[in-house]
Amino acid sequence: MTETKQDAPRKLTIDIWSDVMCPWCLIGYGQLQKGLALLDGEIEADIRWRPFELNPDMPPEGEEQAAHIQRKYRRSAEEGAAIRGQMKAIADKAGVSMEYRGEEPAPPAMMRNTFLAHKLLAHALDSYGAQKQTELKLALFEAHFNRRRDVGDRGVLLDIAEEHGLVRGAAERALDDDQLGERVRAEERAAWDMNVTGVPAMLVEGKFLIPGAQEPETYANALRRVADRFPAAA
Repeated sequence: MTETKQDAPRKLTIDIWSDVMCPWCLIGYGQLQKGLALLDGEIEADIRWRPFELNPDMPPEGEEQAAHIQRKYRRSAEEGAAIRGQMKAIADKAGVSMEYRGEEPAPPAMMRNTFLAHKLLAHALDSYGAQKQTELKLALFEAHFNRRRDVGDRGVLLDIAEEHGLVRGAAERALDDDQLGERVRAEERAAWDMNVTGVPAMLVEGKFLIPGAQEPETYANALRRVADRFPAAA
């Protein structure tokens, strides 16, 4: 009996504009992974991370998270705590975590300047490819949310890069690379040109924009529509 050859999964490129400080970006990634699991054997994703700074004017010393929420969003301390609790519950449902898992006593949760982190992520994509870039992005999420490390600090970034297989000297040169910095700025401007004012924002095959953190079924249905509308080249 001759076996019918099964078609290979369709590979789609997904560019995700996001920030390391953004809880909804972590949640959105978790939901996207659940959506891709619904498409197992049908569609696979080649994920690339693009820069978006929620707080480009954040000073090097950062700002305490609760104070930041009260100042920027005009929330009371009680409202801010309730929002953080809701986000943690949503994150758990998405299969990701925002719980602190570092040493005690826990340092304060801080908001940081992420421009250098975005330069490092761009370097990872250029030098190691999309899979390694995603590994680094998840490591930066963990460092920020779960370990409360200062991911705006040059030394911390280089330590994380080295921990995940990047050559430290090359990563250090990338952080000093003005041309790479200009490219990060250009990619941030590209997001604004697409009317992206919040993240995550996922651009599939350079054609179809999915804004915000969606439910897994929403991602699965959107990816199916893109695959049907834009068939793979023969």
